[in-house]
Amino acid sequence: MDAFSLFDLEKIVAERARSGATDSWTAKLVAGGQPRAAKKLGEEAVETVIAAIQGDAKALTAESADLLYHLLVVLFVAGVPLSEVMAELARRTATSGIAEKSSRPPAS
Repeated sequence: MDAFSLFDLEKIVAERARSGATDSWTAKLVAGGQPRAAKKLGEEAVETVIAAIQGDAKALTAESADLLYHLLVVLFVAGVPLSEVMAELARRTATSGIAEKSSRPPAS
């Protein structure tokens, strides 16, 4: 089996979003705009946290997949390619997490 990547999923999200198919969850989310897509991402994040806290590995796996999918939908709607997120992650690995976080401007 070939390795499946987030870049593969990003491509599928884009294809389904642009299809406008009435039976596509992706197309429906995108048609609902960023508020709908982001709300669903938040719901999936909470479900992922709950699965992690409960120590349910099977649920954590399923909810993590949902979370990653919905994140890619939000990124698609925002016009942010996954490659930019990956570049930011790569940039951050050059510094320790503590040093990187302390270099950020204070939240307002």
